[in-house]
Amino acid sequence: MQFYKQACLFLIIVCSFANNGFAQRTGTPPVTIDGTGRPVNPSRVKTDSLRHRDQSEDSITIYYRYFDSTRIRYLDSSINDFSRRFPLPYYYESNGTLGNAARSYLFDPIMKPGFDAGFHAYDIYRFKIEETKIFQTTRPFTELGYLLGSKAEQMIHVLHTQNRKSNLNFGFEYRFINAPGAFRNQFASHNNFRFHTYYNSTNRRYSIYFIMQSNRLRSSENGGVVDETKMSQLAFDNPFELETRLGNGNRFNRSPFISIKTGNDYKDNTFVIRQQYDFGQKDSVVTDSTVIKLFYPRIRLQHTFTYSSAKYHFKDYSGSGYDGPDSVSYQDYLDYTILSSEDSLEFVDRWRIFNNEVSIISYPQKNNLNQFLKLGAALQNIRGEYSQTTENLHNILGVAEYRNRTRNQVWDIEASGQVYLNGYNAGDYIGQLNLKRQLGKRMGSLELGFQNVNKTPAAIFTGRTDFEVRTSSSFDKENQARLFARYENLKLGLRLTGRYHIISNYTYFDSFYHAKQESTIFNILHIAAEKRFRLSRNFYWHTEVHLQQATGNAPINLPFLFTRNRIAYEGSLGFRNLNLATGLELRYHSPYKADNYSPLNGQFVYQDTATISNLPQVNIFLHFRIKSFKAFARLENLNTLGNRYNLVTNHYPTMSLWFRLGIWWGFVN
Repeated sequence: MQFYKQACLFLIIVCSFANNGFAQRTGTPPVTIDGTGRPVNPSRVKTDSLRHRDQSEDSITIYYRYFDSTRIRYLDSSINDFSRRFPLPYYYESNGTLGNAARSYLFDPIMKPGFDAGFHAYDIYRFKIEETKIFQTTRPFTELGYLLGSKAEQMIHVLHTQNRKSNLNFGFEYRFINAPGAFRNQFASHNNFRFHTYYNSTNRRYSIYFIMQSNRLRSSENGGVVDETKMSQLAFDNPFELETRLGNGNRFNRSPFISIKTGNDYKDNTFVIRQQYDFGQKDSVVTDSTVIKLFYPRIRLQHTFTYSSAKYHFKDYSGSGYDGPDSVSYQDYLDYTILSSEDSLEFVDRWRIFNNEVSIISYPQKNNLNQFLKLGAALQNIRGEYSQTTENLHNILGVAEYRNRTRNQVWDIEASGQVYLNGYNAGDYIGQLNLKRQLGKRMGSLELGFQNVNKTPAAIFTGRTDFEVRTSSSFDKENQARLFARYENLKLGLRLTGRYHIISNYTYFDSFYHAKQESTIFNILHIAAEKRFRLSRNFYWHTEVHLQQATGNAPINLPFLFTRNRIAYEGSLGFRNLNLATGLELRYHSPYKADNYSPLNGQFVYQDTATISNLPQVNIFLHFRIKSFKAFARLENLNTLGNRYNLVTNHYPTMSLWFRLGIWWGFVN
């Protein structure tokens, strides 16, 4: 512990004298919007290209928008909430270590129609196309991140973006997670990669996006510990001595390059090419003898091609000193029979999806790209490959969307719909409407929304899988409706949220292998409140409370209460370049019947017999930022001192006392 204290102090002292960094423009500068929806600051533009770097000034203007969005966003330089930098959100919990299967304490169903393979236990660790950031930057920018935790846990993150010209940007992002874990056969290793580029022709009419994305998610599966009562009797506070249900014979190794012998190995790759051609009106702006050429699109023709492939693989192999699956353990703990002649166990599903979408977009106001109407159609081809057979499916669907963010930014309207007209998912649809109203600087904003989705149950429920799944009947389409409201007041540091779900034909697993559908309609109510209280000049209390309740005998396990609280000092301690946040963090959920987990098919399983009741999770933290350098030092799970482990679910303990030290550093090249 003394070493960790000295390391943190050393980092603060070194960075206090650092002269390199950048001044990120995080506010909303006075800008002119060009014909492609990008802000242009005339006072800084001398030609229709990026300005050369002034060596006497180490600053950068950088912003981005998410793919398929028009809203401008800026880099987040805050340090008070570590979960913004961590792959697992604060309301998620993994099955023991970073990288293992994880789920949310809050009800957040998948509200998407169409084809779904059904493997979502590792979704939180994936890069996703809709989260791709399309940047514009005046200078090349790189951010490097490194996190080191107990038991050789580590995470590496690299982000780079630059504009070769004002109309050409490219960037890439890479993340590596490696966590050997504290218990037997708990190793996890994930690799995520994403490359994107955007080009807009000099006449502003033609543009093209290209995104290439890859995820490799590998995680050992130990099935949980055999005897949970022994966790309080550890001789040297070493949970590795506990016997687990699967993979006991696997050798322990902290190397990030080892292969998984007992566990899941998921891979997915996605390629997106979007081309656009605009018909519209030319214009220009003259400022200080500088001419800025503009183009206002009125009609846009758009084609989007998407190819995605996915492989879901569970394996229990012999080799490298491991004898392979233990038939007794599988039978006793998982109720699965392995023949004595089998020295390995394997399930594999492969899916390939080709999607072609053509659409036409109309812009009613020439200088407001945040208002448009989109109509389109898509053809989708799906190929499934299993150990014994293959099949080909197809879909034809129509899409429509309307967005309008008024020029005075008072009203924000989003309405969209998608319907599957023919094919495997015929009859699936989604409709949604969002209304947001700015009530004023003092009053904040109010958002109301409605969403309804009708979807075919995931392929793993319908028998289209090589994994072990047992069903007693065919399933009807699921239907979910969600109404929500959100009030936000930044001046008061207050956010109030309410969600109401109406669900019918809910599909789930009620045992390790048995899929079931709940025909009775049930409701779920979720209300939440977030508030930032100022306790004194530099001390703040951040509190967040969630209440959830399901009606009737809904086959969903949720804690009634989930809360997170942080009490922290936030200030500079008199140093001009120092931004410090240090204090105590507490997370707690009320007792509830948490889902079981089936390692063979990667599914969380409903159960209504065992209740888990945990102590509050307690963390202490020291976060600071000096110019572009950010550091996060944390000592987590103080509640486990004395071998008092919390449980994620039956047989799956949480991590013990855990130290993490992470740094993120931005560079202007």
